[in-house]
Amino acid sequence: MTLAHRLRGRGERVTLLEAADSLGGLASAWHIDDVMWDRHYHVILLSDTHLRELLGELGLEGETRWTETRTGFFTDGTLHSMSNALEFLRFPPLSLIEKVRLAGTIFYASRVRDWKRLERIPVADWLRRWSGQGTFEKIWLPLLRAKLGECYRRTSAAFIWATIARMYAARRTGLKKEMFGYVRGGYARILDRYTDVLRESGVEIELAAPVRRIERAHGGGLEVDYGDTGQGTFDQVVMTTPASVAARVCHGLTDDEVRRFEEIEYVGIVCASLLLKRPLSEYYITNITESWVPFTAVIEMSALVDRDQFGGKTLVYLPKYASPDDPVFDRSDDDLRQAFLDALRRMHPDLADEDVLAFRVSRVRHVFALPTLDYSEKLPPTKTSVPGLHVINSAHIVNGTLNVNETVQLAERTMPELLADARSEAAPSVAAGSHRR
Repeated sequence: MTLAHRLRGRGERVTLLEAADSLGGLASAWHIDDVMWDRHYHVILLSDTHLRELLGELGLEGETRWTETRTGFFTDGTLHSMSNALEFLRFPPLSLIEKVRLAGTIFYASRVRDWKRLERIPVADWLRRWSGQGTFEKIWLPLLRAKLGECYRRTSAAFIWATIARMYAARRTGLKKEMFGYVRGGYARILDRYTDVLRESGVEIELAAPVRRIERAHGGGLEVDYGDTGQGTFDQVVMTTPASVAARVCHGLTDDEVRRFEEIEYVGIVCASLLLKRPLSEYYITNITESWVPFTAVIEMSALVDRDQFGGKTLVYLPKYASPDDPVFDRSDDDLRQAFLDALRRMHPDLADEDVLAFRVSRVRHVFALPTLDYSEKLPPTKTSVPGLHVINSAHIVNGTLNVNETVQLAERTMPELLADARSEAAPSVAAGSHRR
């Protein structure tokens, strides 16, 4: 959407093809019972300058609400608060030496600038070196497994650096508090407004139009088959799908390009949304180190968002990150509901059956690319060997973590290359892309 917005603003004719029946992808919204909110959990940080500037363009920056949030930690069967320095010092699972080493690791990572050097070091080795074996086993390993599963063994230290760097960037804005933000109405409101802006500017939007094949047209340009919706010829095409999809539908790529795309490993998510009668806790996020809990964390959105946005109810997310072939993706909603609620009741014994008003599951097998060793060196360039064909997706976020701000920033960063190609071919249109009927 941002690429289409920027390209149209530069005078290009643009068509946006979307496989789903609405725009937004991982940031899309849905209904859970009578509440419309984000399908997956999202927050805005004070340091998310690219996203905040975009919201300003959409007339929504003034609708952003900021809240000081708290963080919980569930370990050894007990829920602890870890929202400030004093609570950190009191944190029972770690000895004083382990706390000092943990704090030192976070502080050191926040000062690292040569992130490419960290790409050559396994994340587990780096964390053991700086935090020690005890802290690694008690804190880092459970968190790595929660976010990456056993894929953490192939992940570089750049992953933890990027995670720490984003949170520290938020605090460098001048506030030492953990301030998170949201737009009233959530991403449903943002996407509705963004869609209106695109259409008003002249961007053609085709929904329910999954791209099945892209190949060079005999008369020049690129021919795109997008199923029942139709077929079109474009001067240039930008594919923003996961790498494996691009490798499958883009014909004419070199063997090396196909191999590079197919070798990108992804982590997926099974995310349950729960609508409750009442709050669970005061924490926006509760990190979990217990291996018996089947989800990654508890995200209590109502600790950030005014509950009037949810009709006075409480919205909670229970995410589970896993590799795309993990059996969790094939478990039924009823099975996941039983397992997730059983674990949640063990964590919160006062949660009654009648407190759960709704339970809905989202499954996405390709969410973010696994930052393996030497990841940026193996990544294929955004400009392919097929004239006019570009592949730009979240896998190209090489020194950050997947979030909406990074996605918008990626679009901004790749704009000069796209415009240079458009000008060099004197093309009247650019695609994600535009018809040359």
